[in-house]
Amino acid sequence: MAPHSEGETWGGHHESLELTSRDDAQDANLLTGRVVNRGKYQVSNLLGHVIPSTLRYTSYRRAPSPSRRRPRFCGRSLARSCVSLSYITLVIVILYSITGFIFFPNYSTLPPQYEALREQATSSNAPGSGNPKQQKVFIASNLYDPHGQLADGPWADNVLRLIHLLGPDNTYLSIYENDSGDVGSDAMDRLRAKTPCNNTLVVEDHLDRSGLPKITLVDGRKRVKRITYLAEVRNKALEPLADAETIFDKVLFLNDVYFDPVEILQLIFATNDGNYRAACAVDFINPFKFYDTFASRDLGGYSMGVPFFPWFSRGGDPRTHDDVIQGKDAVRVRSCWGGMVSFDATFFQPSDEKIAPITASEISPANLSAPYRFRAEEDTYWEASECCLIHADIQSPDHEQSGIFMNPFVRVGYTPRTHAWLGFTKRFEALYTPVHYLVDIIAGFPHHNARREEEPWSEVDEVVWVIDESLEEGGSFQQVTRLASHSAFCGHRALSVMNEEYSGEVDIDSYEKIPLPSGGLPS
Repeated sequence: MAPHSEGETWGGHHESLELTSRDDAQDANLLTGRVVNRGKYQVSNLLGHVIPSTLRYTSYRRAPSPSRRRPRFCGRSLARSCVSLSYITLVIVILYSITGFIFFPNYSTLPPQYEALREQATSSNAPGSGNPKQQKVFIASNLYDPHGQLADGPWADNVLRLIHLLGPDNTYLSIYENDSGDVGSDAMDRLRAKTPCNNTLVVEDHLDRSGLPKITLVDGRKRVKRITYLAEVRNKALEPLADAETIFDKVLFLNDVYFDPVEILQLIFATNDGNYRAACAVDFINPFKFYDTFASRDLGGYSMGVPFFPWFSRGGDPRTHDDVIQGKDAVRVRSCWGGMVSFDATFFQPSDEKIAPITASEISPANLSAPYRFRAEEDTYWEASECCLIHADIQSPDHEQSGIFMNPFVRVGYTPRTHAWLGFTKRFEALYTPVHYLVDIIAGFPHHNARREEEPWSEVDEVVWVIDESLEEGGSFQQVTRLASHSAFCGHRALSVMNEEYSGEVDIDSYEKIPLPSGGLPS
């Protein structure tokens, strides 16, 4: 049926209005309550093809009632304005992202020495092709692998590839695995058979905790601190160093992460031209989110910001934040881990061939000296990552340069999918910077640490938990005078202990977070 023309029907008879002039047309439209602007109507027909239907402005409006005038801004026009604003914002964000992705990619152009190392490593299949100076590297790792997916999968393949690039004669592989069962043990046996370098691959049915130091909880239970357990496991992987005849140049600690073996070479040999006490990768739990915030501190000892680029809060030490923004390969930090970290091996084994490092033992009663090992804090209600504490122990006393760096060119993921996406997502991560700055302010990052500004080995007043079995809660928080620690920047007031009935990977089910005693802290 053909559409009706502008007209009305009375008594079943159709009568068309013949529009012979502009005045007649306006009169006719007044009968239907419409005022037509012919020019706008024609333009809107053209724009209707390119503007989403929700944003199209109707080309006519009802004539206002003589008795009542509508408000200037009604609900419908406000809704249209909101939709229009959202559409415009979306277009701007998309254009902004595309511009950043194409013209301002972040950490995507490798420094010349990184490119040269990759070319050298990949241009030849000879053992040691990725080790220009034929340095000696000790690789240490801890595994929990009940399904054998690590020792029998891509992780092991990449480790073997790394050994080939370093050269089997230059490499020692030490893996400590516990509580993984028969499947994990069998997978380790197969990896051992394929490993071309000297190695110590240990699988224990269960890690005996009876010899580990314990603390007393308010209910009288004696438990092992979670960090004490983790430090012991990491030290198990370092045990072969105690009797090693080889003097190693680097110690590489490697988590159960997915990585590019050539990037590990860049971490070891190219970070700050190989001159460091420790150099860390950057690890991701998904393509956008930085993972290991517990172990990472900026050059001023401040905790991290929100866990996406640039990771470090502008409200902390701006030197670290600015190093990331400027795209440096050696971002100055006090501590990091990032899924893998390369250490100067001097700190982990005695060596007469190198100058002894400056240690805390020279200026304090801490008795810290090489060979260093992982440890936990002794305070009951003070928690710090063993991965942060080892950096606190080995760092330079120079406040301007710790000798510890994080390298954002080297990235690892905890799943294959995450690792595969990292090359793409980093191209536009610089666009997050203003959002990161605002969210940090709103969320109050970095978190406050009352002990961060303490001068190591100076006399300070601190609130600590003092054991007193005569009290119902087994002790109380008291203010005591003592020497400040060199590692206080790593910690915060908390406590996690191992569940005695649980064995295996140290995940959320393996430990218990203990709340502060009801007495609270003194004012």
